[in-house]
Amino acid sequence: MASLPAVVGIDFGGTKIAVAIGDAQGSRMSSVVVESLPDRGAEAALERGLAAAEHLVRALPSTHRLAAVGAVTFGIPRRDRIDLAPAIPGWQRVRFGEALQSRFPDVPVRIGTDVKAAAAAESTWGALSGIRTGMYVNVGTGLAVGIVVNGVVLLGADRAAGEIGYSLRSVRDVRKSPGERMVLEDVVSGKALVTRARAALRGEISVASDVFTLARSDPLAAEIADGFVDELALHLTNLAIAINPARIVIGGGVTAAWPDLAPPLRAALDRSVPYPPQLARATFPYDAPLMGALAIGVSALASPGGTDSSPYPALVPGTDSSLEGRLRS
Repeated sequence: MASLPAVVGIDFGGTKIAVAIGDAQGSRMSSVVVESLPDRGAEAALERGLAAAEHLVRALPSTHRLAAVGAVTFGIPRRDRIDLAPAIPGWQRVRFGEALQSRFPDVPVRIGTDVKAAAAAESTWGALSGIRTGMYVNVGTGLAVGIVVNGVVLLGADRAAGEIGYSLRSVRDVRKSPGERMVLEDVVSGKALVTRARAALRGEISVASDVFTLARSDPLAAEIADGFVDELALHLTNLAIAINPARIVIGGGVTAAWPDLAPPLRAALDRSVPYPPQLARATFPYDAPLMGALAIGVSALASPGGTDSSPYPALVPGTDSSLEGRLRS
């Protein structure tokens, strides 16, 4: 009897690397998480993820065979580098696509940005399923948005659509480069919230949701949490006005404080947006990028050679995948 296809999904994050094996429908069969250990450098982090993926592939049951690989990362991955990826020293110089295809030479390999892939997962299996125009907002270590139009994820001319972590925060930022100003991600992200709270508050602050818990009894913590939510609400409101989504879905570590986060965001959208969208927590609040990696791997099963209808085309020797498969709205 012919073996069944299996897909590897790899999510290369700034602090951890998550790997999963899925079937042809994207259902997980096995998974593992390893630390990125960024202090050891980019090449070591890449090798840890690849080795973890190979370990799962070797453990596949005899009934299945590896048929495709989907890999995602923060930043904008290319065959020979990763743009906009400062979280791991040297990560921008990693030959990301080439390394993956070299490690898995016999199957199609597709690469993508973690948040865009997360939006694809939510659109395929989660809270954006059936939504023609929607947004997935990741508020985790960083900050970014995946925009779904007519059921597909908008990539942008340089595959950098939705990188709102670089957004200007006020008119004082106009005509300043990111290095000359404080970008939005430095203020509105789980990492930024924890950093600010640790500097200002007494007590243990391990994750962003700790700030919201402390805010119920500590006025200074409440001030920090309110400022964080207000600035997030400002940018979500402007995005909702510009894009007119039917639903905004939020994922990432900050959603552990959803009961505290959702009401003020809901109020801001209702008061300020002409056509207020629905607001929901992600179906995969903490591992949507990994589910997205599986999703783009599954997409390779339908079109292994990569076509214009696929947002994540297979890597083809001699080409730059950033030029292929751009979505059209």
